[in-house]
Amino acid sequence: MAGELRRLIRGQVRFGEHDRMLYATDASIYQVKPLGVVVPADEVDVRNLLRWCDRRRVPVLGRGGGTSLAGQCVNAAIVCDLSQMCREVISFDPAARTLHVQPGISIDQVNRWLAGGDSNLFFAPDPATAAQCAIGGAIGNNAAGARSLRYGRTSENLAGVEIVLPGGEKTWLDPGAGRRCPIALRLAREVVALAAHYDDEIRARFPKLNRRNAGYGIDLILHQLDAGVPEEDLDLSGLICGSEGTLGVIVSAKLKLHPLPRAKGLAIISFPTLEESIDSVIGILATGAIAVELLDEEVLTAAAGNNVCREYLDLLPPIGAEVPKAVLYVEYQNESDDDAIARGFQQLRALMVGRPMNLFMDAASMARAWALRKAGEPLLHGLGAHRKPLTFVEDNSIPVKNLSRFVREFKRIVGEHGTRAAYWAHVSVGVLHVRPMLDLHDAGDRDRMISIAQQIADLARDCGGVMSGEHGDGRARGPLLERFYGPAIMECFRQIKCVFDPNSILNPGMIVSAGEIGSIAENLRTDPVKVPEIETFFNYADQEGFAGAVEMCNGAGVCRKTAGGTMCPSYRGLLDERHSTRGRGNALRLAISGQLRRDDSGKPDFADQETIQTLDLCLSCKACRSECPSNVDIARLKAEYTAQRYHTQGTPLHARLFGHIRRLNQIGSAMPGASNWLAEQPLLRRFVNKTLGLAAQRSLPRYDRSLYSRFQRRVATNNQRPKVVLFGDCFMTYNEPRIGIAAIRVLGALGYEVVLPRVGCCGRAMISVGLLEEAITTADRTLRQLKAFVDDPEVRGILVAEPSCLASFKDDWLTLKLKTPLAERTALADKAYLIEDFVERNWDSHPNRPSIRKSAGGAVILHGHCHQKALWGDATSSAILSRMVGNRLHVLPSGCCGMAGSFGYMAHRYELSMKIGALSVFPPISAASP
Repeated sequence: MAGELRRLIRGQVRFGEHDRMLYATDASIYQVKPLGVVVPADEVDVRNLLRWCDRRRVPVLGRGGGTSLAGQCVNAAIVCDLSQMCREVISFDPAARTLHVQPGISIDQVNRWLAGGDSNLFFAPDPATAAQCAIGGAIGNNAAGARSLRYGRTSENLAGVEIVLPGGEKTWLDPGAGRRCPIALRLAREVVALAAHYDDEIRARFPKLNRRNAGYGIDLILHQLDAGVPEEDLDLSGLICGSEGTLGVIVSAKLKLHPLPRAKGLAIISFPTLEESIDSVIGILATGAIAVELLDEEVLTAAAGNNVCREYLDLLPPIGAEVPKAVLYVEYQNESDDDAIARGFQQLRALMVGRPMNLFMDAASMARAWALRKAGEPLLHGLGAHRKPLTFVEDNSIPVKNLSRFVREFKRIVGEHGTRAAYWAHVSVGVLHVRPMLDLHDAGDRDRMISIAQQIADLARDCGGVMSGEHGDGRARGPLLERFYGPAIMECFRQIKCVFDPNSILNPGMIVSAGEIGSIAENLRTDPVKVPEIETFFNYADQEGFAGAVEMCNGAGVCRKTAGGTMCPSYRGLLDERHSTRGRGNALRLAISGQLRRDDSGKPDFADQETIQTLDLCLSCKACRSECPSNVDIARLKAEYTAQRYHTQGTPLHARLFGHIRRLNQIGSAMPGASNWLAEQPLLRRFVNKTLGLAAQRSLPRYDRSLYSRFQRRVATNNQRPKVVLFGDCFMTYNEPRIGIAAIRVLGALGYEVVLPRVGCCGRAMISVGLLEEAITTADRTLRQLKAFVDDPEVRGILVAEPSCLASFKDDWLTLKLKTPLAERTALADKAYLIEDFVERNWDSHPNRPSIRKSAGGAVILHGHCHQKALWGDATSSAILSRMVGNRLHVLPSGCCGMAGSFGYMAHRYELSMKIGALSVFPPISAASP
């Protein structure tokens, strides 16, 4: 099979076990191993693939960002991943306000492209996954988002869609397509016949809601026929919207665009109960709001435990001393009238008298507030390692007037099953994303899931709604469709499927032939997961144990974003699922749970070569530690997996040398002139390159006399001044002592006596390459040396120049299984600062206050260190630089330089390292250079 396809496909054909398993999950609770993976280079590859599969009756699943929540992006099929190579803008028609794009481009990329051309237009659907979901997936799910009250769903924002049918036929589906293409006309005639035959059932059974995504949208076709549209002019694109890849594979789409609103305003209102927030929605809508979004206390609790989202909670108005149990985001927009926002706020205040409310008009604060809302879904996966908020009844669409009843009855149902749920999302249109807390490892909870699913589907119908509002049917709700629509409509759906896909090869089992209700508890990603009891080097108590850490990735794919933040550098460089944070999280889960293979003793094989290759391009930048809403820490798991391998199989030479870089630098620093001369000898350098796999393009760090020797000669002690301890890191001490001397001069000018003790190493390099046993020994030794300074009240701080060293103190050392008591490690973490952080934070209380004369000159560019940005931010670095250079400072948007310690030095990673740096770091530096 693979060999035949490789001869047909110009893109990538992957049939290895590891590659297949990386596509076995999406953002849902399900796991199904695909038959293989094809990454097409273009539509020709798609047509060739479908022809080949249709002749052999091989199932095919078209896939974009894999962000689906109902399991429609996993199947025992050949996955056609359109997100890597088919993601370009094809053409733009500003007069018609349309944009022609390939299906793999994300919604955010579309809008960034439009913003870059100053078009003053945008694509309106705004699901929370807009940064990573593909346009093809948005069409397949009929995505909507927060502002659908004004702009509608994807189906209302689609000018046309180009699809490939199983036989390889290609056609546009748009108004008038039947006049241009016989294939489109044939499809239209057969669909019209079905609409006519099932006319009465469609009118009686389909919910009268703007937001519904259950089954096929045959009602949209009926609406056109009612309006007198002839079959040759019929627009079938609405039928493709929400079809979950079961009717055709999308190869391009024309998007309808809207003018950017001139004015925006956002109000956030806090409530003491969820029910009171729901009861307020109808009144709020009467004020002209275009979006009303809900977050409940479960989401807010999850945000409080997330490094990035925690700070957004400051934007929420408190209820006295109490944390709100629910908040509503209320947005107003206007394309021309600035005063309309003020009028909306005025009406809202009059309606919400006595309610705590914060108002925002500036773009920055509104963006921060919306970031919390968008993180709502993946945030919930950080709650608990056992009972988690699950996606199986999270997509109900209810008439707003019936929401209060729905919420109260929902609470009663889950309460009767001994659990609770999280509530959030689009209350303005009655789409509530509600997730009951269940443990799918528990057989009783799986039975509860089936019972809850049936009861909630019935409740949604009784409230005049439907169980699928925008996330689709998939594996979670497909088995409930006949319960909702009845057998006649289901037969209509089966015949629609047959019109487009007579051999049923396209994503089979979705929408039609979904199986019995019990199947919603089958093919769960938790079923094969049996994380073994092993002695780990890290403590995983913060993630409810090693098993909890292994399952922390929920598949939401936030790591697949291509702008904003740092996560994930190698994915941004390659756009390859395997090298996303999600890909690595899946690989580790599969390897550690023994799903790939086990060793002779039955334990997971920590030497699986495919897993090692997947982890090889992880930069251990720690961005996922903060930017992933679920706080997945791939750097920690990668180090653990590597250390487990070394523990049983021995440590390779390159890891020992890179891990002990401090000792190498110390040796080189003893005779820096000779050491530098030797490093420049071509023969020796070639030998080193070959032995260690170094890139010939990289220069090696130069040695210098150690900072310790310079410090002893240049600095006099003064016991009358307060003390600070300067930690001598590997490179400042032996390679770049000028940095240490400059730091000592600055701290001395501020009135401090600087102490430079020989306390040893932080072990950062050892941790990065997986030498965790040695890192633990090193850390304990260094902690013993630092203890006296940590305990000394006269020492104002332990100051560090290198952010990676501080990351060891504040992150790794707190979770490694050291002998040193946690209280002592925490005391060091609390007393340790970056030098610039210490200087800026204590600006008003330093013993001396030297004046700063702002220097003149060109632009000063700050690129923050990845560990710094991930764990505590670079705000103080920019603040102290601003004191010196004023508005000449330009802080680069978060991104990665591509070096990451030894990562960028390796020959096999050199090109990727340069590509990563070129994404956001190199261009502005080059532009600013004279």
